[in-house]
Amino acid sequence: MNTDQALTDPRDLAAWLESGCKPEDQWRIGTEHEKFGFHTDTLQPLPYDGERGIRAVLEGLADQFDWQVSEEDGQPIALTQTDGSSITLEPGGQLELSGGLLDNLHQTCNEVNAHLAQVRQVCEPLGIGFLGMGFHPTARREDIQWMPKARYVIMRNYMPKVGTLGIDMMKRTCTVQVNLDFSSEADMVDKFRASLALQPIATALFANSPFVEGQPSGFQSYRSQVWTDTDPDRTGMLPWVFDASMGFERYVDWMLDVPMYFVRRNHGYIDVAGHSFRDFMAGRLPGLEGEYPRLGDWEDHLTTAFPEVRLKRFLEMRGADGGPWRRLCALPAFWVGLLYDSENLQACLELCRDWTLEDRQALREDVARNGLHARIQGRSVLDISRQLVELARHGLARRQRLNGAGDHEAGFLNSLQEIVDRGITPAEAKLAAFEGRWNGSLDPLFKEFAY
Repeated sequence: MNTDQALTDPRDLAAWLESGCKPEDQWRIGTEHEKFGFHTDTLQPLPYDGERGIRAVLEGLADQFDWQVSEEDGQPIALTQTDGSSITLEPGGQLELSGGLLDNLHQTCNEVNAHLAQVRQVCEPLGIGFLGMGFHPTARREDIQWMPKARYVIMRNYMPKVGTLGIDMMKRTCTVQVNLDFSSEADMVDKFRASLALQPIATALFANSPFVEGQPSGFQSYRSQVWTDTDPDRTGMLPWVFDASMGFERYVDWMLDVPMYFVRRNHGYIDVAGHSFRDFMAGRLPGLEGEYPRLGDWEDHLTTAFPEVRLKRFLEMRGADGGPWRRLCALPAFWVGLLYDSENLQACLELCRDWTLEDRQALREDVARNGLHARIQGRSVLDISRQLVELARHGLARRQRLNGAGDHEAGFLNSLQEIVDRGITPAEAKLAAFEGRWNGSLDPLFKEFAY
């Protein structure tokens, strides 16, 4: 598709999504993770400016390693490399690595380890640390500065109009996600349905956000709870994915009515929050009457929907809390083992075939509070998790992607195996420490779990 072509036919948008189809030998793994920065002496979040701010971190990474700086209004806001990987800032200064497209999980874990080593090399002399959790355990909203990105100004003004926790989502949450390919529309639909139905299982396995402002919240994944009151127009479990009509055109039809945030023109952002892309395609977007979207506008708009699984020219699994480095490798291992193995994909579809819309929604809400103790149709999430981790292990073994020592990828599931063997989520382990050896303080958390 010509990037300058005016888009007026939704079928062109569906065709663009479909152009992501790849033969199995070209399937890749893209992993993204976010983390909270803090000053190691005060445990306070990082500001943007200053000798010990997030800007200094970006500039240090660019100075010491092979990163190119991207700026907005003269201020560094991102770093990029020629392999397609990038380091970006979430609204509250959470540092995100969006990795390259890799063939196997050995490469994924090497990438994560190399990134964290670079961050440590830059940050340790500055007295800066980073923490992987799903929700900031101690900071209040007002303790966290906004990053200087124009799109975030638009979003933060719009969020309170549609939910009560959108600002918390922006400032105080972190996730780890994996992006995976599909071979055809039918394969996309199968993977979308399986991963969407089972996303709450990943939420439970990776539950790692039990604290809000220094105290237990009553939830094991408060990050997941935040998403239930952020913006119902662009979040959630997308019940229509399970309808017979599901395909690229059906996703486009939904996205056309997901309210827009912005349009980028002349290196700036135009606030169109609340208006529809459907009107934009008809030349009726207020303030841009008679103008039609281009491909870049469509790509931007796709990034403003936040369902538990998101479709671009690949599928994004979005249900997990951020965590320590071992689980940053385990999340892609879990989903690659399930979805990149045809036998396992069918087993996943069979496992959730009889779950109703009400079942799936109730499960999503239940795991946020109860983690592995949640239930669906009388079966515990712990039991389902054991089954899925075992399936994923066999799927990774069948892939036979070996490292130099001759090991296949299933070892990256070991941290999840420990969770299901003990029957205790990371959140429960932290709550036990808080009530026991930490004596009601979260200061030790920053020392024990910093990268």
